[in-house]
Amino acid sequence: MKWTTISSLLFLLIAAPAYSASEQTETAILAGGCFWCVESDFEKLEGVTEAISGYTGGHTDNPTYKQVSKGGTGHIEAVKVVYDPAIISYAQILDYFWKHIDPTRDDGQFCDTGSPYRPAIFYTEEQSSLAKVSKENIVNTKPFKAPIKTELIKASTFFPAELYHQDYYKKNPLRYRYYRHGCGRDKRIEQLWGAEGKTKKH
Repeated sequence: MKWTTISSLLFLLIAAPAYSASEQTETAILAGGCFWCVESDFEKLEGVTEAISGYTGGHTDNPTYKQVSKGGTGHIEAVKVVYDPAIISYAQILDYFWKHIDPTRDDGQFCDTGSPYRPAIFYTEEQSSLAKVSKENIVNTKPFKAPIKTELIKASTFFPAELYHQDYYKKNPLRYRYYRHGCGRDKRIEQLWGAEGKTKKH
């Protein structure tokens, strides 16, 4: 192949617009207690390309896990769910979310108590009406009597958690399963939602 041809090909590769994930995916920021568990649940959902554990809703930049867990930053453990809207919609993401948390609590989730573990939906301006409709639908159709206490909060900066928290359920499967079982998460979800709350084996 001539050098001029190779040079032309290289120029085309360099000049071609880079692939932008934002053009193909959308995100939802959700809090449902321990972010290890929320991340694990969503990465089993068809249409979700990635789930990132992190912190949001507070007043401290770049918070650490230690700071957040003490409750002094105002942040909540949350997960940024990246999904393909051609496969799954935001409304379906929220429906799945409701069925995998305990929305009757606003003081934590399962065995984790305190403000950093309370459930919430962090919505953007475009997601606001859908988030409200989703909550209203759950209030009207829930199979239990207890009131829905999950908050709807305007989205703010999302800070990814430390690297060791990402994909924790894959890196430490035995410890993760022990924690999840001991925390009673799946048992409580099944009590609330029945078969709807079940996910693939953890």
